[in-house]
Amino acid sequence: MSWRCTGRSNAELVANLKRHGLIKTDAVQKAMEAIDRADYCPFEAYVDGPQHIGYDATISAPHMHAHAVETLAPFLKPGAKVLDVGSGSGYLCAVFGEMVKPNGLVVGIEHIPQLVNLSLANLQKSPPTSSILSTSPSNTVSSPSSTVIQILQSDGRLGHSESAPYDAIHVGAAAKGFPEELIKQLKAPGRMFVPVEEDDGGQGQRQPAQFIYVVDKDEEGNVTKTRRYGVMYVPLTDRKEFQEREDR
Repeated sequence: MSWRCTGRSNAELVANLKRHGLIKTDAVQKAMEAIDRADYCPFEAYVDGPQHIGYDATISAPHMHAHAVETLAPFLKPGAKVLDVGSGSGYLCAVFGEMVKPNGLVVGIEHIPQLVNLSLANLQKSPPTSSILSTSPSNTVSSPSSTVIQILQSDGRLGHSESAPYDAIHVGAAAKGFPEELIKQLKAPGRMFVPVEEDDGGQGQRQPAQFIYVVDKDEEGNVTKTRRYGVMYVPLTDRKEFQEREDR
């Protein structure tokens, strides 16, 4: 299915995602049309597959981005607050920024300093986001009077409590178990999209299985975790773990 969505332009890519039922709502279609993937993906931007962006990181395939944004769409309303953990290239921060206009807040967390700089450069060159990007070095984000995107260097597993609670949380790397700190920072009601590593159940797989989970918190704070489908993401780590992997 995924390769069928490849396009020759951003508009064609989005149209193919819509035609194959991966984009379901007008709001998601408009947001993904507004943000040109080529500003965030240096090679084969319109191919429906993951692409390397350096530093052992990838930008997810467009169909996975469509799945994620559609899953979170009921909570991506004007004025909403969004946390993007493992924000990488900054692409989804830009799409989320379109979804929560006006008066929304998008906080991207990335522990690799080079990727923080890359995402800031990408967001600054992209016309829809350059005017709403905050380049303040502060690790706190005040309540915005207009939509703001901010990228912070930090351990994404800890979230960013200063701006919590969040209406929606997206996690772009596979967590080892459910990230309880992020669940705490989820608004009631709110929703999180997260890939989770699970053990192989004794099947002897060389790598743990990964599944997308949708974590919903209702108005009373009750949490429901729903497993959706199998995936393959890079692991959710901190800077120390990343460096240890690089040194092997």
